[in-house]
Amino acid sequence: MGFIHKSNLKAPLISQSPPPPTKMDPTATADDTSKSYWRFRKQDFFPEPTFENFSTYLSSLSDTPHRVKDRLLGRSSDSNELLRSKKQSENEMKKCLTWWDLIWLGFGSVVGSGIFTITGQETHDHAGPAIVLAYALSGLSALLSVFCYTEFAVEIPIAGGSFSFLRIELGDFIAFIAAGNILLEGLVGAAGLGRSWSSYLASLIKSDPDFLRYKVNSFAEGFNLLDPLAVVVLIVVNGFAMTGTKRTSMLNWISSVFGAAVIVFVIIVGFVHGKEENLHPFFPYGAGGVFKAAAIVFWSYTGFDMVANMAEEVKKPSRDIPIGLVGSMSLITVVYCLMALALAMMVKYTQVDVNAAYSVVFEHIGMKWAKYLVSIVALKGMTTSMLVGSMGQARYTTQIARSHMIPPWFALVHPKTGTPIYATLLITSGSCILAFFSSLDVLSSVLSFSTLFIFMLMAVALLVRRYYVKDVTPKGDVTRFIVSLIVIFGSSLGITILWKLQETRWTRYAISGILWFLGTSGMALTSKHRIPKVWGVPLVPWLPSLSIAMNIFLIGSLGGVAIQRFLYCSAIMLVYYLLAGVHATYDVAHMAEEERKLEEGKENFDQGTS
Repeated sequence: MGFIHKSNLKAPLISQSPPPPTKMDPTATADDTSKSYWRFRKQDFFPEPTFENFSTYLSSLSDTPHRVKDRLLGRSSDSNELLRSKKQSENEMKKCLTWWDLIWLGFGSVVGSGIFTITGQETHDHAGPAIVLAYALSGLSALLSVFCYTEFAVEIPIAGGSFSFLRIELGDFIAFIAAGNILLEGLVGAAGLGRSWSSYLASLIKSDPDFLRYKVNSFAEGFNLLDPLAVVVLIVVNGFAMTGTKRTSMLNWISSVFGAAVIVFVIIVGFVHGKEENLHPFFPYGAGGVFKAAAIVFWSYTGFDMVANMAEEVKKPSRDIPIGLVGSMSLITVVYCLMALALAMMVKYTQVDVNAAYSVVFEHIGMKWAKYLVSIVALKGMTTSMLVGSMGQARYTTQIARSHMIPPWFALVHPKTGTPIYATLLITSGSCILAFFSSLDVLSSVLSFSTLFIFMLMAVALLVRRYYVKDVTPKGDVTRFIVSLIVIFGSSLGITILWKLQETRWTRYAISGILWFLGTSGMALTSKHRIPKVWGVPLVPWLPSLSIAMNIFLIGSLGGVAIQRFLYCSAIMLVYYLLAGVHATYDVAHMAEEERKLEEGKENFDQGTS
């Protein structure tokens, strides 16, 4: 089949052969419908013409520059993500979630070990009593990102989450880079939680976080403590996530209610036994310490994007998603700030234990028994974070497979459970390997950068969605929008660089701030060309612009090692894209375009003969 050299990702993502039989396809034959879910054919993994044989693959490789250029310009559409690509899964995911489920899924995914472990470390080392402000800043940044996710998820309630949103607004290539980083975020996040779970349990048994690990001296530092318990925990949790969405949601809800009750207990006890003098000095490390702590405690807020990936299974997206996402993140921000303030009031910041802050502080006030309660809640939080993370990442992986950026075999949904079992197994395998070898410090630096990078792209995508509609937006408005966006990025980066260089002259910060204001004002004066149908982010472009600035600033606060690891991982992703991803998506888009033209020609012929 010959291909026309024109980008069109708005066409259905289907393979050269007829679409597989599915409950969603009424034209399926009797032979098709008997096809087993448990199959491992080459056609299920590599159905595209590029991979038909070695000769066609070499021919496609020689055309790589043209195909990359084509995909850089290719954008998907709302209808493609919502309707056509879902056919790849053969079976529907079950619409069984309400706003109540989403609130508790948000609580279960976000409130994990971070608040119990990172709070003590950052209070002692960087922020002091001002740790409450660090949590407030990170919470604001997370809430701005939640707004962006919510508007997209309401209008495009699909399993792909940010991947689908970015693919529609920023194009195929940017979506792939985002996809790789979010998959990395999911794998690393799950592995980190597995290692944390093991450390916490070991500390309860013997006050040694490495007690349950095996050291191999011949392995490199950071990868030489093998953790079989983390692997077992991940397998059990992910296995349960495969049994059904509603069942998993109910388990999360029951366990999260218990966790919430204990958190309320911690806050009340903290305020009752707290002393105001422990809050002085409030800024022992200055504003710099607060911002550095904010970049690190942001990890405690990650996970809500996994809930956005559940949008395809929500009963009433226009009502349930805004309440579930915005409601849960607002509640979590308040809870985190109160917990941080309670800790700061109970003990002087210099005496905070960096490893088990809340457990030790309860001993300090004579409530030794309470430390076991805190530890149980921390283990519960890590377990539910793994559970919801497994669900969200599997659905995200499903949508990537629907686009053929990875083999479409991973997009298949099981007819009985309504869950993407193959995608879950892929995530489980990767996270188990990482958890078995990698230490927590190696994992956390990669996680934070990937998360902030995606949140920044989501804010950009929202602005593009509001201000740019192909073949509708006038060239003058496009130019003003692009110039304004460049100014917003440049000024945000300028503030970050000044801060990293420890610049003390406020005039330079003022100049960068004024430029940011002017860039955002210029965009605000540009005409919008798309209005949300149901629910929209308020104060556009101001809130998305602020989200871009805050995410860039927090990225800059992570340090060079995190950036270096991010670049290494992105380079590996790019190699895969050039060898496989770009060819699969190119084939699919252009085959679909040819089929669309054939259908139009047939319709015109039928009309002419009728």
